[in-house]
Amino acid sequence: MTPDTRADRPPGLAARSLGVVAAVFSGLYLLSDVIEAAQGGFSGLQLTLTLVAEAAIPPFVVGLYLVQRPQIGRLGLISAVAYAYSYVFFTGTVIYALVNDTRDYAALTGKLGASMTIHGAIMVFAGIGFGMAVMRARVLPRWTGVALAVGVVAVAATQAAPEGVQLVAAGIRAVAFGGMGFALTKWSGHPADRRHVSDNGDEIPGPIPSARAHGTQHPNRGGAGDSRSQSTRGAPRP
Repeated sequence: MTPDTRADRPPGLAARSLGVVAAVFSGLYLLSDVIEAAQGGFSGLQLTLTLVAEAAIPPFVVGLYLVQRPQIGRLGLISAVAYAYSYVFFTGTVIYALVNDTRDYAALTGKLGASMTIHGAIMVFAGIGFGMAVMRARVLPRWTGVALAVGVVAVAATQAAPEGVQLVAAGIRAVAFGGMGFALTKWSGHPADRRHVSDNGDEIPGPIPSARAHGTQHPNRGGAGDSRSQSTRGAPRP
């Protein structure tokens, strides 16, 4: 039996669709930050845009994990779930701000207190973990994993900085997810990295075993990915 190197998961159309979603909604999220900075606080239109963008983050982050199995391993799984969870919470805070006509991020943080800090920390650590897992997997461009890890740290570190600096930090994170999405829009259906990996994503040294030589199916069949293919600032801002 000859080895089958087709990337059966995900199908090309599904991967490209996921890529479009990740790129578009990452851009919308950054746009909502730009609008907030320009007007000096929240508004109904800006919060609605933020709500739409944040609600898309959990599903597309989980999708980005699925695209990279099995190479992305357990770190990728845990980080993707944690990052998605943090944005389920943050989406709820946007609804809270809309319902209560909250004037700005500082007022929102003052109302929600420790819960914002806790979930902000989850977002940061999950973002670092997911970025590291992307770099390790080498299914999507490695620079996107670097940018994500740097971006979430920058977002947390610039909470007391001027709005322009905060936008740069948010922009790094947006470029990371946007870059992952753009890479998926080029999905060609062929594996980009044919390293031999174990079930938990650890790379096994040495050449990939030949299915023809051993009379067995290629160990990674159907699982390879493709790289072509503001007063209270203690809580890291989502």
